Amino acid sequence: MQHADLPTSASWWSRPGGGREVLNVSAPLVVSALSWTVMTFVDRVLLKGVSGEAMAAAFSASTLWFTALCLPLGICMYASTFVSQYFGAGQPERIGPSVWQGAWLAVLACPLLLMTIPLAEPAFAAAAHGDETMRLEVIYFQVLMWGAPAMLLAQAFSSFYSGRGRTRVVMLVDAVFAAVNLLLDYAWIYGHWGFPEMGIAGAGWATVVSLWLKAATYLVLLMLPENRARFATLSGMRLDGPLFKRMLYFGGPSGYQLALDVTGFTIFIMLVGRLGPVEAEATSMAFSISTLAFMPIWGLAMGAGILVGQHLGEDRDGVAARATWTSLHVALAYMSVISVTYLLAPDVFLTWFFRGENSPENSPEVYAMAVTLLRFVAAYNLLDATLMVFVSAIKGAGDTQFVLWVSLVMATLLAAASWLAVTQLGVGVYGCWALITGWIWILGVIFLLRFLQGKWRQMRVIEKSPPDLVDGELEPSVA
Repeated sequence: MQHADLPTSASWWSRPGGGREVLNVSAPLVVSALSWTVMTFVDRVLLKGVSGEAMAAAFSASTLWFTALCLPLGICMYASTFVSQYFGAGQPERIGPSVWQGAWLAVLACPLLLMTIPLAEPAFAAAAHGDETMRLEVIYFQVLMWGAPAMLLAQAFSSFYSGRGRTRVVMLVDAVFAAVNLLLDYAWIYGHWGFPEMGIAGAGWATVVSLWLKAATYLVLLMLPENRARFATLSGMRLDGPLFKRMLYFGGPSGYQLALDVTGFTIFIMLVGRLGPVEAEATSMAFSISTLAFMPIWGLAMGAGILVGQHLGEDRDGVAARATWTSLHVALAYMSVISVTYLLAPDVFLTWFFRGENSPENSPEVYAMAVTLLRFVAAYNLLDATLMVFVSAIKGAGDTQFVLWVSLVMATLLAAASWLAVTQLGVGVYGCWALITGWIWILGVIFLLRFLQGKWRQMRVIEKSPPDLVDGELEPSVA
């Protein structure tokens, strides 16, 4: 059902799915993703000033926290696909209800998430990272979990803007509360401006407060009169059974995929932490730097998924494909620059961790290992970018079942291989990093081939018939 686009003479920049359209949608999402990542990066730098154990504990604890969130978070994030396809199809009255189904999922998930708080101590005891690191991990995880409901609600509410391509609003809100978080970090970690000095617990509470303020702000924006009138953001607040089932049907695999990938990665992190404090600290630094660098790709990938959803809603799969390739071109160009910097000038990133008493001269083993680990990151950066863009694109179409099955197999392989390497074969930290590099390469190739196969072009997540004619049964995933 490919439709004619602009003449082939149209430039890469101006054509539908070209550079201008991609960057208009994705650039604010890049800033939004960077704001969160800069916040967590600075958070760990500040905690490094407390102790190396505090920084490593914050990394492992926040990773496990995010893992616990992944299943409901992935479904809440998928609300943006429904919004984008309804927007492209010209059904604005279905946008508000779609957003609220994500919010209802967040509410229903809250009790289960809060039940993980008492499980933190046995979970980190099993990781065997040492008594002091374990104590700090438990504190940080338990505090962060009080912000989990807000994280889910903010993600669901923000889909109202991101799915329609109004990504500048998301950028502004996220950037403001990332700045609030950083200010609270400084005050609460070290005890400034009348705040108590709470160390890693203060860092956790700063994040919790910022998340709840962000969720409240999105709710206020959602309830503006013009949004209530055009998009049914108030009248669509109720739990809509057929739409909720549809969101679970398509968004559930997306949530499971995110949970499986992050779980495999988390097991890898926990097992590497067993190799010793130097390995744990260097790995924490390398992944923190890697996250800071690749989060712009996360924004580009989100933008690609939104544009795929919008253009498929318009029945323009050719433009959807072009937007995906344009996003990949930008992602690869950016990642190439970052990778070269990792190889030739790693101190551009590492200098933030090695200041004052923590200079490279005082921590030579950690510094040397972190430099080497950044070379592994450089080795997988381009395939990581490829993976993220194509996963987001096919999920934006509704091809979530395939993504789920690939993740199920690959996450299981990563966890099993990591356990075998660390506990049975005695493989060192570099062997473990070679494992994660190969894992990302394989995933990048798999999702490239799936995109080229083209089954996503005929997929839709929205109803084939008008909403008032839908009888509650799930429609087939292919229109």
